[in-house]
Amino acid sequence: MNWHDIGTIDDIPVRGARCVGTPQGRIGVFRTADDRVYAIEDHCPHRGGPLSEGIVHGASVTCPLHNWVFSLETGEAQGADEGSVRTIPVRLVDRRISLGLERALAAE
Repeated sequence: MNWHDIGTIDDIPVRGARCVGTPQGRIGVFRTADDRVYAIEDHCPHRGGPLSEGIVHGASVTCPLHNWVFSLETGEAQGADEGSVRTIPVRLVDRRISLGLERALAAE
């Protein structure tokens, strides 16, 4: 696994996200209210909604299209909904965020 620096935690608003393009697809990088950082694929399995544009609450995100809720920790849909998104390893060192990816990041 290769670690790819994507910036600082301060580049992501509290309870917000940003999207990063990678050869493995678009990755949503999320910051919680208590400064935990998670990364998941930025594509809801239900209708393809951009999860990085959803609402972050606790360690979950709600899809902006149809309100499906996903755990940022496991990628699993919550409640009665079924499905999951891929989680991406994240490393936070000295406020810098790195993603664990198999290939290089795309310019975006």
